[in-house]
Amino acid sequence: MTAFPQTPRNRVRRIPERARYEKNEIYAILDEALVCHVGIVTEEGPLVLPMLPGRLEDTLYLHGAPASRLLKHISQGGEVCITATLVDGLVLARSIFHHSVNYRSAVLFGKGRPVEKEDEKLRALEVISEHVCPGRWDEARRPSPRELAATAVVAVEIESASAKVRSGPVNDDPADAAWPVWAGVLPLELHAGEPLPSEGVNLPPPPTVTSYRRGKRAG
Repeated sequence: MTAFPQTPRNRVRRIPERARYEKNEIYAILDEALVCHVGIVTEEGPLVLPMLPGRLEDTLYLHGAPASRLLKHISQGGEVCITATLVDGLVLARSIFHHSVNYRSAVLFGKGRPVEKEDEKLRALEVISEHVCPGRWDEARRPSPRELAATAVVAVEIESASAKVRSGPVNDDPADAAWPVWAGVLPLELHAGEPLPSEGVNLPPPPTVTSYRRGKRAG
């Protein structure tokens, strides 16, 4: 993979030393985040919605109801801004001013297109399904022709992007060193809870469920 060129649109201006432009670092954040936020500008004004994405190389797939304003805008070639954020820890300083968060965030820009051919539509839904729960596509029933017709799928070709990462310890003022309060980093992770079977299910949960975790993937 290569890096996205720095432009006025994707350049990180505030604390630029935290910026990342390499595709592998940006896509790792996007792939680990379960939900992304998709922003567009309509005639009525800005609109941002949370969505479940699925990435295949430089293409991001999204799906939803055919009547969706957001998907209609994207399918007509509209400009799109997509964000993904991972919170890795709370940085608890001795002063409120120096409290912070350890995070990894990505901002991506691109233009949309409709996904209409059945083979690409199925592939897109597979990519989204595998993003949400790897291995589930091969376990559950595939979409029927009727379900495919009732589902809109769009593709966003990622043209530009950047990431910003904060990691490390507290950055306290020396004058606060004696302040009588605990300071440090509280790590945060996303963990799956105990599986709750649906009514009528007598099978044990498969490894795709019992071993579920969010993490980086290659590609």
